[in-house]
Amino acid sequence: MVSGISTSFIVHNACLSRGHPETVLKDRRVRVPTVHEYMELIFLGTGGSWPTPQRNVSAFAIKRGSELLLFDCGEGTQRQFQRSNVSYMAISNIFLTHLHGDHILGLPGLLQTMNLNDREAPLTIHGPPGTKRYVSLIFTNPLPRPGFEVNVKEITDEHVTPFDGYRIVARQLDHTVTSFGYALIEDPRPGRFDKAKALDLGVPEGPLFGKLQKGQPVELDDGTTIDPQQVLGSPRRGRKIAYTGDCRPSEATVELAHNADVLIHEATFSDEHEDANRYGHSTASQAAFIAKKAHARTLYLTHISPRYANASPLEEEARTVFENAHIANDLDTLVVKFPPDEPATGDFAKTAQDAATAQ
Repeated sequence: MVSGISTSFIVHNACLSRGHPETVLKDRRVRVPTVHEYMELIFLGTGGSWPTPQRNVSAFAIKRGSELLLFDCGEGTQRQFQRSNVSYMAISNIFLTHLHGDHILGLPGLLQTMNLNDREAPLTIHGPPGTKRYVSLIFTNPLPRPGFEVNVKEITDEHVTPFDGYRIVARQLDHTVTSFGYALIEDPRPGRFDKAKALDLGVPEGPLFGKLQKGQPVELDDGTTIDPQQVLGSPRRGRKIAYTGDCRPSEATVELAHNADVLIHEATFSDEHEDANRYGHSTASQAAFIAKKAHARTLYLTHISPRYANASPLEEEARTVFENAHIANDLDTLVVKFPPDEPATGDFAKTAQDAATAQ
């Protein structure tokens, strides 16, 4: 407990963040994570350093089913939410990459507005060392104390936060201060249901099909038990979204982005700016090189310097290295579909709970 802060406000460090428990089906059942068909990425702020008429500063959201995650919260983020198709009241978790102003100065206003709108649901804020102190200062008088529970969890490199059906993995990247990138990795999806095989085994169409697809064994009228493994194919990989925040190129970034369906990478400058790396940033072509080396499917460039009123040259620069590169603009949205039926191997074969237990 922090002195002077109400009991509704809880701040602590954590070795393991607690998400929602994974569904574990016992006996002859198989593990079936919560699979949400719908995933949308919302680019709330795509500029760096300070807001411009074209771009607000860093903020990025992922909507997965009914859950909404926010990554970074630059100045004016709450207003960007009001211009978007999602509500800031739906945010369950906020992940801060680092404690530079253009990534965190929107947090006080956002929390105050949540409070003024009678938020009751708890909120968890994840971030680097120093996040605990920063959030504590937000609620120091004369700012109002929240009427809802706020938990702060300071993270370390390779920290895993498990949730129902996915996990958030943090990697410490190379910037001028301690800074983390994050990857959302979904649990393996069940294999495809083989209807013909189920019928051959005597399973009638109807509710028993649904039970098998959910990983539950079923018993036929003649007493025969059909296990889900008999009618489900091999587990399929889920989706992966990687977000870097601010960083210079590094192997840690490549590892974070490995096989990502979408990589959101900072591209503060063009190659003409020779001091990009000295200031802890990447150029557009360097971001593209990371995407190519990591075998990412799609690259979105963000954290664009205010010097670029027209960012199309950055996109062109990136596409000379990685063809599927795009400039992210404020309030752009992207629906991420499931990848083709690829087997769940490597990191994609792990569940959120397995990965958290192994750390």
